[in-house]
Amino acid sequence: MKAKRSKLTHIDPAGRPAMVDVSAKAVTAREAVAECRVRFPADVAKQLRAAGLKSAKGGIVETAIIAGTMAVKRTHELIPFCHPLPIDGCRIAADWHDEKSLRIECAVKTTHRTGVEMEALTGATVAALAVYDMCKALSHAIVIGPAKLLGKRGGKRDFGVSP
Repeated sequence: MKAKRSKLTHIDPAGRPAMVDVSAKAVTAREAVAECRVRFPADVAKQLRAAGLKSAKGGIVETAIIAGTMAVKRTHELIPFCHPLPIDGCRIAADWHDEKSLRIECAVKTTHRTGVEMEALTGATVAALAVYDMCKALSHAIVIGPAKLLGKRGGKRDFGVSP
């Protein structure tokens, strides 16, 4: 049996790119949570742990949180068909996932006609990029990813874990 394919939402009937019209949708509370990992070479991870995730440039996690939050608020400027949204809440956390990987989680809330999945993904990935920037002097072998949506609530359907 063939799986039903969803229609791409950012394509108009003529096949051209288009922003989705959300004017007929109900305004509801919406949340999304995404994560991104940053994997360090073993010696770099050991050095960062010993330094309490601080560098000569400052606090690595603190800088990542600020960068990720700024990115959440500007997602519509970065992703062409994202709607500008009022962000009601944004929380970014970073902690060691294992000996060599930092896990960054971004949770975003709004009350609007469209969801905040892209904002959560943008926040998590830009926070990871900030970590890379803060640590690149130690190694260029740092790997960013995977990035993924963990869950969303509100709108037509919920997905994954409860944010």
